[in-house]
Amino acid sequence: MVNPQSRFYGFSKSRTHPRSSGVITDKYLLPESKISQKCKISQKWKTLPWQFSVGGHLSPWPTYTSGQTILQNRKPCSDDYGKRASWQQHPLGIAKPKYLEQLENYLRKELLLLDLGTDSTQELRLQPYREIFEFFIEDFKTYKPLLSSIKNAYEAMLVHQREKIQALEPLKAKLVSMNEECNQRILAMQAEERDEISVLKREKMNLLKLIDKKNEEKISLQSEVSKLRKSLAEEYLHYLSERDARKILIGDLNELRYQREDVSLSQSPGVWGEDPVKLTLALKMTRQDLTRTQMELNTMKANFGDVIPRRDFEMQEKINKDLQEQLDSLRADYEEVCKEHELLLQLHMSTLKERDQFFSELQEIQRTSTPRPDWVKCEDVVAGGPERWRMLAEGKNSDQLVDVLLEEIGEGLLREKDFFPGLGYGENIPSFLRFDGLVENKKPSKKDVINLLKDAWKERLTEEEKETFPDFFFNFLERRFGLSDAIAWAYTIFENIKLFRSNEVMSQFYAVLMGKMTESTYINQKDRIAHLLKEMTNADTQNEGLLTMEQFSTILKNTFPLKKEEQIQELMETGGWQPNSSNSDLLNYHLLFTENEEGQSEPFVQKLWEQYKDEKEQYLQELKQELGRNPHDEVTLSKLHGALMTIDPSLDKQTVIAYLSQAFELPVSELPEEDNEKQEGTVIQLQTVLERLRLADIKRMGPREPEPAS
Repeated sequence: MVNPQSRFYGFSKSRTHPRSSGVITDKYLLPESKISQKCKISQKWKTLPWQFSVGGHLSPWPTYTSGQTILQNRKPCSDDYGKRASWQQHPLGIAKPKYLEQLENYLRKELLLLDLGTDSTQELRLQPYREIFEFFIEDFKTYKPLLSSIKNAYEAMLVHQREKIQALEPLKAKLVSMNEECNQRILAMQAEERDEISVLKREKMNLLKLIDKKNEEKISLQSEVSKLRKSLAEEYLHYLSERDARKILIGDLNELRYQREDVSLSQSPGVWGEDPVKLTLALKMTRQDLTRTQMELNTMKANFGDVIPRRDFEMQEKINKDLQEQLDSLRADYEEVCKEHELLLQLHMSTLKERDQFFSELQEIQRTSTPRPDWVKCEDVVAGGPERWRMLAEGKNSDQLVDVLLEEIGEGLLREKDFFPGLGYGENIPSFLRFDGLVENKKPSKKDVINLLKDAWKERLTEEEKETFPDFFFNFLERRFGLSDAIAWAYTIFENIKLFRSNEVMSQFYAVLMGKMTESTYINQKDRIAHLLKEMTNADTQNEGLLTMEQFSTILKNTFPLKKEEQIQELMETGGWQPNSSNSDLLNYHLLFTENEEGQSEPFVQKLWEQYKDEKEQYLQELKQELGRNPHDEVTLSKLHGALMTIDPSLDKQTVIAYLSQAFELPVSELPEEDNEKQEGTVIQLQTVLERLRLADIKRMGPREPEPAS
């Protein structure tokens, strides 16, 4: 057995061959009885592109036996690849070649002798395999060059890898040393930071102590200043009293001196005979007192010459305070004026931009605009001739005339249709139009459609159980024309009212039918007109159908107390009043409420409808300003309730609940109470609120500000 360390660095030439007996072939140990057979087979393989040695016959022992451990994969250039079919004919019980067993036992023993716990032993583990491979090289003479080249290639690669590993070993040591050095530097930096932190903490404590000391000194100085102020005030009062006392004393002395002079003059001549020494002494003492008093007076003037009296000081302080307040007020006003000035400048700049933009748009429009159409050309095209066209075009602008022309063209196309295509049964299709297939066009006249719609309104007003308007419309057609023709009449009427938008009856019916206006809006407007007619009839005591303009104006103001004076004047002018006419002129009020054969109302009723829509839009704009200008602002029930009561305090509770129910699309029974917290839970956008209220009959019930009690 060879030393493992010597086997690792090279092959040992003095190794013990594992074979003990038998004939040695290129690959296995074979019995002598099979030598002749081997020679015959070798003669057969001499014609192939490759050649084996004389002993090149391989053992037919199968590769799938249970003892297979070595040479598991056969190569195409081997003998057994060409004789694979013959191997399949051998029985499965063929014994493993003895040479193979010896090699396996030898390999197993060598591996058991090695300790596989270290990395070096893992490399030594290759040595037994080298020896087995050397055995094959020595025994297989034919393949020895190829096997030697394979072995040398692997050995060269192993040597290269070993050198590479050895070259990386210093780098590993250097990496470890650098890691330790970095750890030491980190620890040193942490120690320095700890020292610095401790120094900063001590400095912080010293500064805090210094701050406390300074605060104490400040408090003591403040107390001392307050004491000095108090003593100064006391001294000031004392000196004031001394000054007043000295003034009184000087006045008394002067008075005594004058009295003495008067007395001396009034005395008898015998008085002059008083002792001169005594008088001289008294004069001397008096002069000394005068000198002392004069010195004290000068001292007082020097000490208190610059002192302001407290009364003057307080007065000046009050004046200063008033001036400071005025200055602050003026400064605030100035800042506000500056802001307004900036806003005005921005508004001015934006106005200039808008002006330039509008001017450029005007130039572009003037450049690209087409001349005004000559509507007289339509007289010969419209059915009915010039008279009917003048009747249709009376009081209409160009946009309305285009609608009239479209209606005339659409009417002709509508009469040419014999069938309408059904719209199907989709959810977005109105219930009265749900049908699949062709529907007959009944082709009624415009007057017939209007009469049919009026009959539908009459039946709707007398209906006890209110169903949805589309369902009522279809049921009305079933009752009128039968179940078979109801869908045909529904399509026919729908196409007519969709086309004739300029007709008042059809447009209002279409708006209610498609949900663009509530029924209450139409019904309440009709009730208001009927109420106005009733008031005029009651004022007509003679039952002649005539009213004076003064009566007409009074009835309008009483019936519509919230309308402005300009609106009342518009209604009177529409009714026939002229500004230069007298109030005693008579008016046939019945003519104001008549309708032509197509259901069109007189201009007076149309003006009432226009004013109603303008008032509703103005009411909604006030509500929008109260709730917020952004259409995406969120609105709650309580917020909407407060806004309604702000802009219209005269609203009663029932009307407010109806408005809230319309805006939030909630039944009245599901609306929370006013003090309920659930009012904050229901939130919708402001734009949605305004759109829903625009569909309903919403109007002002009183002035915005409550009228003061008289």
